[in-house]
Amino acid sequence: MAFRVDEGSGVPPYEQLRAQVVEAVGAGDLAPGERLPPVRRLAEDLGVAPGTVARAYKELEADGVVETRGRAGTVVAAGTDAEAQAVAAATEYAERVRRLGVDGDLALALVRAALATG
Repeated sequence: MAFRVDEGSGVPPYEQLRAQVVEAVGAGDLAPGERLPPVRRLAEDLGVAPGTVARAYKELEADGVVETRGRAGTVVAAGTDAEAQAVAAATEYAERVRRLGVDGDLALALVRAALATG
């Protein structure tokens, strides 16, 4: 799985990486138990600071998308089911609407409308 960071984007690099991992897991491109690249190696590959990758991994772990196993590395969580993916997607949406300055009530109304139209 090749990740990339667009330095010209208004989205912080850690968030770009986090969103790409969530998308890859949701699409089945990253399977439960699959190991993600080590922080330092991925940081070097992306041309970002190791702290950027570490932050993305930390947020992914908080969302239940990955597990960190010490020296064994970071792997896609075995319990990455539909609910966990929905939590990750909701978190991503909430962060994005906050960055856009969209009111919380409007953001919820937009989700309800999107769900209603299927």
